[in-house]
Amino acid sequence: MKARDLKLSELRPQILSAKILPGMRAEELFQNTTLRPIIKLQNDLLIAVFKNYIRKNKNRFYDINLEKRLLYIEHAIQKDIKFRNSLKGIILGQFTIEEYELYTKNSSALNKRMMNLVIQRIQDQVQLLEPNCVLN
Repeated sequence: MKARDLKLSELRPQILSAKILPGMRAEELFQNTTLRPIIKLQNDLLIAVFKNYIRKNKNRFYDINLEKRLLYIEHAIQKDIKFRNSLKGIILGQFTIEEYELYTKNSSALNKRMMNLVIQRIQDQVQLLEPNCVLN
């Protein structure tokens, strides 16, 4: 393993709840061994990027109720192609070369899994999107 790949792998948090079972589909294995740790590692950046997205869209997010905020998050990530590509870049930049090669073989299905994980993660931390909330 090259130095870059080794350092990237060492940075990632362990996710003990991520299941890795024999006979698991390749996409699910990739999700649990690569996507989940990277998304957890990049959590603070993903929250900061989404807060910036809210600001750029005139803070409408803050004028709606919780249920609509959750839909706003989902819609922003699914429908705004430029924003979605930016989020993908934040994650893809953390891939090792081997992971990137695996990703390119089934990028469509993995992109869907990746964006679903990001949506869920941001929705689960919606309180961190408040304008007065400061990340460490």
